Amino acid sequence: MANFQVFTRRMVPLVKQPAVTIQKRGNMSVNRAAFVALGEPQAVELLYDPAENIVGFRAVPTDTEHAYPMRPQGQKEDGPYIVAGMAFTKYYGIDTTISRRWPATMQDDVLCIDLKQEGTVVTSNRGRSTDVEEVEAQGKLI
Repeated sequence: MANFQVFTRRMVPLVKQPAVTIQKRGNMSVNRAAFVALGEPQAVELLYDPAENIVGFRAVPTDTEHAYPMRPQGQKEDGPYIVAGMAFTKYYGIDTTISRRWPATMQDDVLCIDLKQEGTVVTSNRGRSTDVEEVEAQGKLI
């Protein structure tokens, strides 16, 4: 009899590069590595440098007036974590027409993403088309 091992997602090593995705409607998704780099906070404050076009996240106590809770996406507590950012992105005119992911870096106690970089377009499998012609037209042939 074969000696099978059950594969679980927890066996996959933690992505080492912190990253933040600004989703189509303005919510922000922070991967596990970014969450750990921030110190695994329950809440963050959102920061923006308009001259440099940099978005920042800083851990704050949950009772801070302008704190945004970091919610685990779905039932998973190993990331990603969602921050409601629709009002923030709208106020600063940050493009949310498509979801994009940026590498994140820590500057002192602030997790930063540089929006001057193009970012990587992110697509979800939820609404993924099964029509081959439509997928080919989008240049996403699997």
